[in-house]
Amino acid sequence: MARTNFIVLTTAEEALFYKALNSGDRFTFAKINRKVIKYSKKSVKGLTARSLLPVISEAWATLTDLQKIAWSNAGAEMGLNGWRLFVQDHSARIKNEIAGIATPSTLHQSWVGYIEILDPATEAKLVQLHPNAYWVSQKVPGHKGMYEPVKIVETFSLPLTLNINYKSNLVSTGAGSYAKFYARIKSSYQGVDRYTNLEIPFDLITDWKAATTNISSVIGQLASYNLFIELYNLQGDLYFDNVKATHDGQNWVRDTYCKDPNQAFTRAFYQIPKNWAAEILPAGAEFGSFYPG
Repeated sequence: MARTNFIVLTTAEEALFYKALNSGDRFTFAKINRKVIKYSKKSVKGLTARSLLPVISEAWATLTDLQKIAWSNAGAEMGLNGWRLFVQDHSARIKNEIAGIATPSTLHQSWVGYIEILDPATEAKLVQLHPNAYWVSQKVPGHKGMYEPVKIVETFSLPLTLNINYKSNLVSTGAGSYAKFYARIKSSYQGVDRYTNLEIPFDLITDWKAATTNISSVIGQLASYNLFIELYNLQGDLYFDNVKATHDGQNWVRDTYCKDPNQAFTRAFYQIPKNWAAEILPAGAEFGSFYPG
């Protein structure tokens, strides 16, 4: 059997190629699959039965104009229109067997991040690294389900603004307990490395709220920064969403909307760091994302 490793297509050939064929995982086992263009009546019936869109459309039709505006306002936080956020949210609701329709919020949408600390654990610390250059997984435009590793060069400058929306239900287990989201900024002054923290302290018990802070200068020459979410001498739950670290007019946080804070990459994407890595996560503590309902 003939095997092709690389082909060059003209613009006209490329349109026909992607109309009829799908490419598989090109990094580990390159292959070409036939794209099904015409479905039998039996197949169409099965696809319709499995699709959630008819059910979601019926639910959307029951909303008032004011409710749809509320969904549009919430969707704007993620760069989505109201209908697209409703589809995303209601799909998660159906899959989690939760009845009814959610109430949209500008503070959290669909999935949220969480940290849970149970006995015997009393602390947890997550880190998101932001060196001057790193790799991310990025969707290939025009190709459904295809991603590629992309190198990001993050030239860091001030001011730096942090934003996070959170909900907490935490109980102190000892002296000096605290919960916070912060950036640790590295700079160099007279040949010595200096570190400056920009912090957002969390209330131990609160419903969803937005928090922000910023910094415009530090001593010395800027180098880089890392982001942390840290809980100490505490037990309970912390939920978070819409996490941002903005400088030079751009938000640089990976997984801002907390779809998978604990995502790990393998195979050809091995060089891509986790969205959030556990620096301290003893037995009894865990983190990830879930649909709060």
